[in-house]
Amino acid sequence: MNSIRVVLIEDHDLTRIGLHAALEQVRGIEVVGEAANGRHGWEVLTHTQPDVAVIDIGLPDIDGIELSQRLKHSQKDAELLNTKVLILTMNTSKDAVLAAFAAGADSYSIKDVTLETLVNAIKITHEGNAWIEPAVARVVLEQMQFDQLSATQSHAEQEVINDTRAIEALDADTQKMVDSSSLTPKELEVLELIVAGCNNAQIAEALFVTVGTVKTHVRSILNKLCANDRTQAAVRALRSGLVE
Repeated sequence: MNSIRVVLIEDHDLTRIGLHAALEQVRGIEVVGEAANGRHGWEVLTHTQPDVAVIDIGLPDIDGIELSQRLKHSQKDAELLNTKVLILTMNTSKDAVLAAFAAGADSYSIKDVTLETLVNAIKITHEGNAWIEPAVARVVLEQMQFDQLSATQSHAEQEVINDTRAIEALDADTQKMVDSSSLTPKELEVLELIVAGCNNAQIAEALFVTVGTVKTHVRSILNKLCANDRTQAAVRALRSGLVE
């Protein structure tokens, strides 16, 4: 099995070097290039043509959103055919999230994630699916719902932001399953914090329990909601009304 070829475009030297070193230890991932700004990043992308480009938004000169847009336009011209974009940033503002997806980003993650989560995000993105941070998923979902409402009110079709395929309306069977999931009050508390974008340590601190207890609750939530991961659980919770 071929390794996933990754390019890191991050202006913070320690962050970029740390990510490079960490990912190099992961079987199945190969870092084939890195850059500290957008212009150099573009040169590295065109030279290496990686499977996944991990891009920060706040880059000097060409920012991550413009770089993503340039990459996607180039793909339309058949110059760069296969590179997926994973935005990795601390910026979770609505404007940044929507601009990134409008520019063609495939996935969006915050930097405050574990290496395991980042690796999973890279793999999912490489497979052609969207990996969206739970806190970011709320922004995308709200925008999608707004656009759908506007379309209904105006009796005209409108396009929602690019690539919201990971957030779809629940079918009848899934809605019925969620409605009958029988989450405990404590599991609902954990689910609300997952939707808010908290990691296990933050949830443990907020609920005054151990990280091990949080992991147990998370596993139970995923099982009851038939979700593959925290992001899918968060989206189903928002879509079904379990969490507002």
